[in-house]
Amino acid sequence: MESILPGSAGLILAAIIGLAVLLVLIIKFKIHAMLSILIGAIIIGLLAGMPFEKIVQSVDDGMGNTLKGIALLVGLGSMFGAILEVSGGAQAMAVAMVNKFGDKKAAWALGITGLIVAMPVFFDAGLIILIPLAFSLAKKTKKSSLFYAIPLLAGLAVGHAFIPPTPGPVLVASMLGVDLGWVILIGIPCGIVAMIVAGPVWGSICGKKYFVEVPEHIANQEDFDESKLPHFSTVLFIILIPLVLIVLKSLSGVIPSMKGVAPVFNFLGQPFVALLLATFVAMFVLGTKHGYTMPELEKIMTKSLEPTGLILLVTACGGVLRYTLQYSGLGDVIGNAVASAGFPLVIVAFIVASLVRICVGSATVAMTMAAGIISAMPGIASLSPVYLACVTAAIAGGATVCSHFNDSGFWLVKSLVGLDEKTTLKTWTIMETLVGSVGFIAALIVSFFA
Repeated sequence: MESILPGSAGLILAAIIGLAVLLVLIIKFKIHAMLSILIGAIIIGLLAGMPFEKIVQSVDDGMGNTLKGIALLVGLGSMFGAILEVSGGAQAMAVAMVNKFGDKKAAWALGITGLIVAMPVFFDAGLIILIPLAFSLAKKTKKSSLFYAIPLLAGLAVGHAFIPPTPGPVLVASMLGVDLGWVILIGIPCGIVAMIVAGPVWGSICGKKYFVEVPEHIANQEDFDESKLPHFSTVLFIILIPLVLIVLKSLSGVIPSMKGVAPVFNFLGQPFVALLLATFVAMFVLGTKHGYTMPELEKIMTKSLEPTGLILLVTACGGVLRYTLQYSGLGDVIGNAVASAGFPLVIVAFIVASLVRICVGSATVAMTMAAGIISAMPGIASLSPVYLACVTAAIAGGATVCSHFNDSGFWLVKSLVGLDEKTTLKTWTIMETLVGSVGFIAALIVSFFA
């Protein structure tokens, strides 16, 4: 089958048309992201002159190769997060941190707690669980709710975007072929810097500029019964199990003194093994020891898998887009164009993810599309793991910026915190942009030394 649009310029035009159709389907006609990405990929293949069987192969390879890298991780992570949620583990983290830091530095405590909790727990679940604590602090100190809500939101946003085992960076790392250990090692410092700027710093500014009352139903409720929550150190230990094992796997491969134990850590640090161990520990330490029966835990974990189907299918269709670009030769054309332009790949990754995020609203779709485009470029496999981890962080940053009316997170925050649309734009949207931009800048700086 001959290309309808011949030459390199034709291939680029094919990509532009396909991606434009994809965006129009999502934005204008409200077609589901999974269907839109799949249709966009097929249009690119047809316009690029790919044989029909090659387009089918792109779909098969994209779905299969993408899902085999993340399906288990998303499922296990959902179960792990559900146990942490129902056991009160997330609340225990927040209460202990606030008590440790004190009321004056509670904003910092909430930011750090949000960052840690969002790694195993989905953003919206973490927000719903922890926002009452931010309100209770505002009620106690008689300050604007934004003093505490913004740092909490910043921490949740960072944990959700930058640090595995949350699905976003896991899917990007899988598509770029970078070890999760390096993604964690780069994501944590980049995320911490972003959380500080967008959380306590920006939250203090917002709290002074906008006084937001505590919702009435929160103002009248009783304080937390801390005696019923699991111990802080127990929760922290369980959350750190997968992170530490995954990082040790990466380090054991490059530190000579760890060569003898490298095979052990190579197994235990496999992401699915690390998450499986953490989930089992959480089941017994946070589950059965806190009064849950095994049948009850089974129902909790089964229900936690309900939203994973959507995440996996959208992600897999992003893999289809990646293989379509690669098999059609568009990856080489885009790669050569980027190389000739002289822009570092980290910057390109951030720009692509940002544009999709602004247009579509979904961080998952932005990460998926950006990872698909970047991973199709030639020479990706030859880049160092640290540099690829920086690219992953840049994509995460781009997929976080500029949350506005087309993002479900915008409306969730607006309703839970009790803001109007204008104030949400001036507080939450700027906070998200600070999280993404500062995290990207930190990753860019690190990439210069990678």
